[in-house]
Amino acid sequence: MKITALLVLKSPGDSSSSSSAPSSSGGAEQQAVVLANATDVSHFGYFQRPAAREFILFVARTVAVRTPPGRRQSVQHEGTRPLPRLPSIPTLPPSDPLSAEYKVHCYNQNGLCAVAFTDDHYPVRSAFSLLNMVLEEYQKTFGESWRTAKTDVTQPWQYLNDALTKYQDPAEADKLLKIQRDLDETKIILVSTVIVSAAPTEMKHM
Repeated sequence: MKITALLVLKSPGDSSSSSSAPSSSGGAEQQAVVLANATDVSHFGYFQRPAAREFILFVARTVAVRTPPGRRQSVQHEGTRPLPRLPSIPTLPPSDPLSAEYKVHCYNQNGLCAVAFTDDHYPVRSAFSLLNMVLEEYQKTFGESWRTAKTDVTQPWQYLNDALTKYQDPAEADKLLKIQRDLDETKIILVSTVIVSAAPTEMKHM
């Protein structure tokens, strides 16, 4: 299980405008503004990394624009086929790690969007728990300043970089999942103990 990227974006379809509406000039689709970006492309070849970063940014902008306010959306990519319902998104060569199965998760909170790129094995519930935490922390840190953003923010946000590392373990992102995993481990231990302790009794009746 792996998270490749976490991003926070301003979607042009915020609460004060129509969602994902085309621009009034020329009918071109408006572009989402990147507010924070944490990306781990270390698993790519050195010369593939710039293209991978550009690909991630392009897909993140596209998914953010096309996720309506107040909605959560997961888009799955399999092999080298384009993403469903997003035919304008390009594909990477088959040798690239992102050409394998992966998912893009987006939560649009009234125009403030969080996006995660994960592999196909990362639990969806954990991904959205993480995106919710990212949006809460962003608003605590930056307030409503994102609403006036016009250009991409290139300054790193340390919280997002730390989150990309910490939440590679999905149980860290979803407390309920962590509790469930702990309970499952306890059940395994209890079952094993019951079986071992019951074995001599059963043997006596044989």
